[in-house]
Amino acid sequence: MIVVRNKRARSRLRVNKGLPLSKSGGVQLLLTQTIDPLGKQGDIVDVKPGYANNYLVPQGLAVVATEHHKRMVLKHRAKLAEIQKKRLVGLNTLADEIRSKSVSIEAKASAEGHLFGSVGPADIVKALRTEGIVLTQDQIRLSGPIKELALYTVKIYLGHGVESELKVWVVPAVSEK
Repeated sequence: MIVVRNKRARSRLRVNKGLPLSKSGGVQLLLTQTIDPLGKQGDIVDVKPGYANNYLVPQGLAVVATEHHKRMVLKHRAKLAEIQKKRLVGLNTLADEIRSKSVSIEAKASAEGHLFGSVGPADIVKALRTEGIVLTQDQIRLSGPIKELALYTVKIYLGHGVESELKVWVVPAVSEK
């Protein structure tokens, strides 16, 4: 039996919280959800113990990669692939729907056509909601600020490598007199 008398060394021993370490010193986890920088759902990844203990496991994004979990993943790979295929079909359908639409955004502008502000992702998301399409601001990819009255083509990233383009008309606001 090893007796650790130093408090600092004893606290370092407890940091792992029972997660089995791999040969590289990290923790092998099985991802229950797709996490863009790490991997896809069902992948086995090697991460640092702190990342596993403080984020992935408590949030339910990963579980410890035991032999039982590995066998379960092998059994459900086909089911996961089918779910992913349906998700991609849905995203491609949404991309086609977005590509076929155009939105108009009213903005206050000078006589020369320069806006008194700018049109950003929040304005585009709001205009799309009126069309019945719900997106988030981080899915809108602007190449720069929109500061003039014109027609713009905006790139939209829907996830899993699916992108689309949207025509955005920036028109002068109709003043109410």
